[in-house]
Amino acid sequence: MDRTSPVPLYFQLSQQLEAAIERGTLSPGSLLGNEIELAGRLGLSRPTVRQAIQSLVDKGLLVRRRGVGTQVVHSQVRRPLELSSLYDDLEAAGRRPATAVLRNALEPAPAEVAAALGIPEGSEVHLVERLRYAHGEPMAYLCNHLPAGLLPLDTDQLEATGLYRMMRAAGITLHSARQSVGARAATPDEAGQLAEEPGAPLLTMQRTTYDDTGRAVEFGSHVYRASRYAFDFQLLARP
Repeated sequence: MDRTSPVPLYFQLSQQLEAAIERGTLSPGSLLGNEIELAGRLGLSRPTVRQAIQSLVDKGLLVRRRGVGTQVVHSQVRRPLELSSLYDDLEAAGRRPATAVLRNALEPAPAEVAAALGIPEGSEVHLVERLRYAHGEPMAYLCNHLPAGLLPLDTDQLEATGLYRMMRAAGITLHSARQSVGARAATPDEAGQLAEEPGAPLLTMQRTTYDDTGRAVEFGSHVYRASRYAFDFQLLARP
């Protein structure tokens, strides 16, 4: 701890604990000592330690369990804004992704989907709805529409791997995408699916993906648990 820094001590401690969780030094399931023990060991006041721990509880990185203590849960997934799939990002982070397919069917394209894919409204499209898990914990609800007949979409395969991997295996070259990111409160149905409380903050993402011929090959509308998930941006100054 740098006691000469203008950064509050509780924030310095919370940052160090968060970094240890991200590195895996504090692995999921690890128990922190109680506040009195930590305060004595670190030479900090108990209120300082309590505030640091509470900030990480609020972020969803720690949880207080009665009769157990303060326990590390899975660290927040930080996803770079690039043309990659959630499955690949979770796997690269060692998060053991898993998928439950909720729906896999053909349906008439609603207006928003038709506009994104550049097809007439009411045209047949393939709808895939999935829940994506990491370490057995729900992370995101994924809704994807694809042009009918673009590629075989077997439910077992959708549960075994990522959609983009299936597309690439089918010879589709993903070239670019238009994407928007937002936030809103969870509906009761979404909260039930994602193990959150109704009204909990969710991140939203809509993406239209194009192949190397300029054809729209996918329109995705996804929601993510803000307590477990974040988008990373790299910003460059204008010349």
